[in-house]
Amino acid sequence: MEWRLGVVGSPVAHSLSPALHEAGLARAGLTGHSVRREVAPAEASRLRELVLAEFDAVAVTAPLKGRALDACDEVTEVARRTASVNGIVVREGRLVGESTDGAGFLDALAAAYGEVVGDAHVVVLGAGGAARAVVDALVEAGAASVSVVARRPEAAERLAAGYPRVHPGALVYRPVGVVVNTVPAHARGPEGAILQGTSADTVAVDLAYEPRETPWLARYAAAGCRTQNGLAMLCYTAARLMSGWWGVALDGAELLEVVR
Repeated sequence: MEWRLGVVGSPVAHSLSPALHEAGLARAGLTGHSVRREVAPAEASRLRELVLAEFDAVAVTAPLKGRALDACDEVTEVARRTASVNGIVVREGRLVGESTDGAGFLDALAAAYGEVVGDAHVVVLGAGGAARAVVDALVEAGAASVSVVARRPEAAERLAAGYPRVHPGALVYRPVGVVVNTVPAHARGPEGAILQGTSADTVAVDLAYEPRETPWLARYAAAGCRTQNGLAMLCYTAARLMSGWWGVALDGAELLEVVR
């Protein structure tokens, strides 16, 4: 079988997913190709038709992760719980959606810094599809508290309402173990950082990876925090997606070497 893979979302011109897909295919002993397909929010209603016509599996990126849920015939429990889909595979004409963002985020964090989430106080910036997946994973991993800070307070309140130990707004009086920026780089306003409560033990993670060090991440590095951009999460997330598609164990660390 020649696998037809792709990444859908907007913008996707600089997405590294095709390179990761083709590296994954090679490591799994499979053949195929992967392409970028620009799909704007206004075109989300045709996502199901597009996938069935042109692909065997796709990665889904912003701003379609929430909208992709409706395109699927079946979704995993994590995808349903987070209302976010970051990958779709076609099985016997049915679209199966899943969410590996949260697990990939934890994999990447652990690979770089070991166990830093359990009992930690965490701040998450943003309340979109990626934020929902990250918050879900943090709660499952035993974070002591998660504060969700978003430009739209009502979005943060909705996300927080679904979980214990998750709060809308910053709890700045607590020591911050991990701070995560889930807002797409192209959608950010003026750079803002949650520096109160951080220390040399804090890990600041920016899910953006272009540039490798955003102005937001640079502020934490300058403050002496440990930092990580989104490249590792992208690779570990892709490894989990493709492992599920093909039933072959893939290593996110190996994929990271392909695009580093």
